[in-house]
Amino acid sequence: MTSELTRQDAVRRAAADAIPAALADLGALVRIPSVAFPGFDADPVERSAEAVAALVRATELFEHVEVRRAGIPGTDEIGKPAVIARRAARNGRPTILLYAHHDVQPVGDESLWDSPPFEPTVRDGRLYGRGAADDKAGIMAHIGALRALKDALGDDFDLGVALFIEGEEEAGSRSFAQFLGENADALRADAIVVADSGNWDSRTPALTVSLRGNTRFTLRVRTLEHASHSGMFGGAVPDAMMATVTLLATLWDADGAVAVEGLHERDAVTPAYSEETLRDEAGLPAGVSPIGRGTILSRIWNKPSITITGIDAPSVANASNTLSPEVTVVISARVAPGQAAREAYAAIEAHLRAHAPFGAELEFFDQDFGNPFLVDTSGWAVADAREALEEAYGPAPVDMGVGGSIPFIADLVREFPGAQILVTGVEDPHARAHSPNESLHLETFRNALLAEALLLEKLDARTVADA
Repeated sequence: MTSELTRQDAVRRAAADAIPAALADLGALVRIPSVAFPGFDADPVERSAEAVAALVRATELFEHVEVRRAGIPGTDEIGKPAVIARRAARNGRPTILLYAHHDVQPVGDESLWDSPPFEPTVRDGRLYGRGAADDKAGIMAHIGALRALKDALGDDFDLGVALFIEGEEEAGSRSFAQFLGENADALRADAIVVADSGNWDSRTPALTVSLRGNTRFTLRVRTLEHASHSGMFGGAVPDAMMATVTLLATLWDADGAVAVEGLHERDAVTPAYSEETLRDEAGLPAGVSPIGRGTILSRIWNKPSITITGIDAPSVANASNTLSPEVTVVISARVAPGQAAREAYAAIEAHLRAHAPFGAELEFFDQDFGNPFLVDTSGWAVADAREALEEAYGPAPVDMGVGGSIPFIADLVREFPGAQILVTGVEDPHARAHSPNESLHLETFRNALLAEALLLEKLDARTVADA
């Protein structure tokens, strides 16, 4: 027991010492605008991958560190660069795979940012910048924890470690499944830490145990062969905007709940969560009511949702007295745990076709699918992770669902069916990932790095046979 406590105390001290360098390296990564979306400069994504690879090599813990790519199935395209590394386990110890991603979301309207999105800026205990939380902080939690473990135990510890830092998660992970298949031997592990989720709040850690799936597609609505004068034909001819608005309104009922037959809900108990907390975390003004029915967290974690995320139509600046012949929208749906994403998409498409007004022509394309996920919490790695989180943060971790999606987890489960999946993260509810003024709560990052270092120490003291 004494030696165990000594090891843990050494890891604690080493993790605290690792924070300044981890934050400095995080700032350098944030400065690289690594947006992997089509149409953006690909060079920053390449530079970001090389920068991450350099940080991993500098730990001198891995037998090999490489930047690799895989083809995108069904196309002749090559995916974005990912960093992989491996260190073999010794003396019967388990192997852990640490996942994060180095690509980021586009910044959107830069005028909405209070500081430049790719210039890391500290204000009021938070580090602001695109990718500061999602997910370059996840990368540095991994690297910082490995540095702390090496500092505390030396570089001859027995734990096996694989590292996978993806380069296209925000852009849909289109080469992910192919990449896993081609690199399965390098990535195979007994437990997998996916550092791409969040925490209950800035003080309370969480393990993500359920994730909604998603389906995203583009819909084109057409009512005319060509644009026509709204004065000459308006009132007799349905324009595409009128048809689109009428059609989309059928997706929800009067309470704002999804009204599509065939979309499932999951029946599960949720923790207490007040409307006041929702308003604070989501930025919901006092005069705007929440939507849906049931507990607030059941609406976010266990029920489907549908969002219109983009629309191509005449802009306000280009508005004229014209009946639009066609309108195109992007529809993003979140799928409740327990339902396949393709099944959910089929229900939505059938609903839209059945409700198309005025005989409007509908065209569906660019479909994308990601299945939901439920975590098996009975394994030894989950127990070790709970202990490490409580030891680092103080409060016991909350089992949390997430309304967002991490579709590639289904690929991990398929490729490595025996591995235990631990979905963790460095974000708190005010991180604003994907939004202007994304930020990282610095104290949460410190605790997350310590928790992962303590988890690695626990696994280094465990044998697979004992587990």
